[in-house]
Amino acid sequence: MTTEHPGPPPALFDGYAFDLDGTVYLGDAPLPGAVETILSIRQAGRRVVFVTNNPLHSAEDYAGKLRGLGVEATRADVVTATDALVSYLRSACRQARLLVLGEPLLLDTLSAAGFPLTLDPAGADVVVVSFDRTFDYEKLLAAYRAVRLHGARLVATNPDPYCPTPDGGLPDCGAMLAAVAACTGAVAEAVVGKPSRHMAAAVLDRLGVAASRAAVVGDRLSTDMVMARTAGMAGVLVLTGVTSRADVAAAEASAMPEYVIQAMPELLLGLPTRHEAATARETRKLERA
Repeated sequence: MTTEHPGPPPALFDGYAFDLDGTVYLGDAPLPGAVETILSIRQAGRRVVFVTNNPLHSAEDYAGKLRGLGVEATRADVVTATDALVSYLRSACRQARLLVLGEPLLLDTLSAAGFPLTLDPAGADVVVVSFDRTFDYEKLLAAYRAVRLHGARLVATNPDPYCPTPDGGLPDCGAMLAAVAACTGAVAEAVVGKPSRHMAAAVLDRLGVAASRAAVVGDRLSTDMVMARTAGMAGVLVLTGVTSRADVAAAEASAMPEYVIQAMPELLLGLPTRHEAATARETRKLERA
């Protein structure tokens, strides 16, 4: 599909959901203008949250990283795929015994949330697949036996095939999920991170604004932009991560961004000038008089 895309949004939104990897920062370095742009948007009175599919760190860890880069953030400002996972499991898989393909943080989080964990494929009700740098044949075999031989359900944190890093990226949850799906023939009943409705609902709840007045700013078509479209939010693709203009030109309608920007500072083109802001204030005073 080929189409022309407008550039930056012409005005500010009431709320912004910013992706992290490839949008706000890459590795341990902020991307050009990202910190200053977020500060300016907040100073204009707009709501900001941060959203990530990466479950390798807690929301508090992400908030700490943002603070270290110069962006004020608390745990409540960050929505992770793990948040969406816990919410989904509580609503759809109560008291389920979980066999988890994930790292210690995820296991600890699920255990603390009250879910019983098991290493026994025969005792698992749900296999949870996540971004796991310790993924190996033993884990794949356990998932295979739980799903294929014992009928366990399959749930995953996120669909990303790889996570962007300064040195070229790391295989992400989508790769682990593909391995489990290939050997079991099963399809995950839910992939709860972006672009799912579960993640979108969590984002809008944190923002506290209507979907039509919110924007998702991210670097991926298949997650950030699809979530924006399906949830009724504006999708702003930033070309600092994994997506090029050529990718946009070839995108399916379901992943087509509403706006495309080269870097984060272009979001501020919709920010009123000081003169415009002063004029607006005076107009409001006259209207109230």
